[in-house]
Amino acid sequence: MTPETPFREGLEELAEHYKSVIKLLGEDVEREGLQKTPMRMAKAMQVLTRGYLQDPEQVINDALFEEKYNQMVIVKDIDFFSMCEHHLLPFYGKVHVAYIPNGYITGLSKIARVVDIFSHRLQVQERMTQQIKDCIENALHPLGVMVVVEAKHMCMQMRGVEKQNSITTTSDFSGAFNQAKTREEFMNLLRGESKRI
Repeated sequence: MTPETPFREGLEELAEHYKSVIKLLGEDVEREGLQKTPMRMAKAMQVLTRGYLQDPEQVINDALFEEKYNQMVIVKDIDFFSMCEHHLLPFYGKVHVAYIPNGYITGLSKIARVVDIFSHRLQVQERMTQQIKDCIENALHPLGVMVVVEAKHMCMQMRGVEKQNSITTTSDFSGAFNQAKTREEFMNLLRGESKRI
């Protein structure tokens, strides 16, 4: 599902619930500026959670290529936006993925698609990091995978502690990346490439 495709079942019901929420917040849903807001919110939430309709492993399997390359493949600075499942507020940032092929590679855009699918679900950053790693591992069976996610959370910026400049970093890794030297090589490549761009 993309913003251009038809919306899922339950759209009208979802809009009715949002109408009730707006009323409970003390607003007049019949006010001109709010009359179409419940449906807009319902459509927005269906777009923001479209990842439930997609199979990330299938995305990779649709673009598998046999290749003898066995050095690190890095796709860095993949932008993402997601919804924190605790407050339904956005968190956003960048994902960096590295894997070492074991006979097969996938199209580079497919790694970004996997990130997109998992981020378009109600999420916590820690689980999303692990899901991306597990998906690539299960689909490609590489010699190793490492995922690093850096994000800002609106639930920390807009409410609660209200700390605007904090960044949360999570990582998960397997296989060859269990070796500190391999992880260090990945992190050095990330830092080095960032300086050159």
